[in-house]
Amino acid sequence: MILLISGTTHTGKTLLAQQLLEKTGWPYLSMDHLKMGLIRSGMTDLTPQDDDTLTDFLWPILREIIKTAIENRQNLILEGCYVPFDWRKEFTADYLRDIHDLWLVMSSDYIRTHLRAIEAHGCDIEQRLENHVDPDSLIQENRKILAGCRENGCTYFLIDQAYPMDLADQTLNQIRKEER
Repeated sequence: MILLISGTTHTGKTLLAQQLLEKTGWPYLSMDHLKMGLIRSGMTDLTPQDDDTLTDFLWPILREIIKTAIENRQNLILEGCYVPFDWRKEFTADYLRDIHDLWLVMSSDYIRTHLRAIEAHGCDIEQRLENHVDPDSLIQENRKILAGCRENGCTYFLIDQAYPMDLADQTLNQIRKEER
């Protein structure tokens, strides 16, 4: 089983992946780790700020990691923002049976109301060099993610009132429903 966790910055992707690792034992791969390994090793001239180009660069690698894990009947969580909305077109039905996606999206109201908490939790799992959040940019990015999810049939969780403390359990329940 493969779980793709995606969304924009500060939505809790890495925290959810870590919680799922602790609950299930399924390993996870941070797309940011892969990105930085390729950048720091000189395998690409891209920089961490080249988000759109990085998706085009990283996705073929991630796609083949997914296929290899499925072929070997291994569970894997891939988390990060480098998943294209139309990711399904890259897989046959045999592969798609084993892939689930979850995009974390924050509503504009949630961002406006909880901005300080969003920043405060920005380093729960990873130590960010820059943890300041521009609310207008974050709102714009989350709207873009929501629109892309709706247009492409991606599974998303809208964080609107309060951040769900049981998101890992909700995610596992959703996967079980989809697998029936």
